[in-house]
Amino acid sequence: MAKKAINPTKSLKIPQIIIISAKICALISTKLVAKFAARIFTTPIKHKVPKREFEMDHKSIQQTIYIPAIDKSVVTYEYGNSNRKILLVHGWSGRGTQLFKIAEELLQNGYSTISFDAPAHGKSKGKTTIMSEFIAAILEIEKQFGPFEIAIGHSLGGMSVLNAIKDGLKVNKAVIIGSGDIVQDILDEFIFKLGLKKGIGDNLRDLFEEKYQVKMDDFSAYRAAQKIKIPVLVIHDNDDPEVPIKAGIHIHQNLEQGSLYLTDGLGHRKILGNHNVIKKTLEFIKIN
Repeated sequence: MAKKAINPTKSLKIPQIIIISAKICALISTKLVAKFAARIFTTPIKHKVPKREFEMDHKSIQQTIYIPAIDKSVVTYEYGNSNRKILLVHGWSGRGTQLFKIAEELLQNGYSTISFDAPAHGKSKGKTTIMSEFIAAILEIEKQFGPFEIAIGHSLGGMSVLNAIKDGLKVNKAVIIGSGDIVQDILDEFIFKLGLKKGIGDNLRDLFEEKYQVKMDDFSAYRAAQKIKIPVLVIHDNDDPEVPIKAGIHIHQNLEQGSLYLTDGLGHRKILGNHNVIKKTLEFIKIN
């Protein structure tokens, strides 16, 4: 699941050295290659904060908070001082300031935002993490900074927001942007990018389920969506090379009060700063 930023119209590629290493492991044993794949899958890349995010980074109040459920700490960002709070959740290899453009517009409209660097992301410590740790962080942040009126999540952050709502996060509405959907599809796509046989995806799932004592499909976004009663806006780009459009459509189909907004040519990350996307988000938030 480790990713590098690229042109949004092209799909991410895993470095050749990792692909070669994976194939060597596969020649040795299925168990070894599953362990190798699991390590890569759970290791995000920490990118430097780009200049466009400096203002939010410098003006936000930052602190490190402890998440008892996972015995890890995360860095949080308080941006603005309104009592009308919105939670922002970044995606894989992202940062708490990645949704800065959305945060700035929210500030101008009378809201403040709380975001965070998930474990092993940004300024938070650690090397590896999984979605359940994103969810645990969200629920603890709600205890310490909430209540929140709205939750907005991008990519894995979108999946995490839906699962957190299913697990008790109290918000009036949610917005998910470029969210993944079925966990097995994500595992299979990752295995495909490693150049391995599809069956290794099942081995990877089994490894995670045994290690964390969970059913991976329980974290699929559509399953969470089936249990959510609040209005949710699903935003997805038709040309997203990382998360196929079918994911957003399927999530929307399983929501009781879902709205779907599709874009073209924005890919997976450029969509976060698009004027029309932000306008649609604000309109959705303000509708009573």
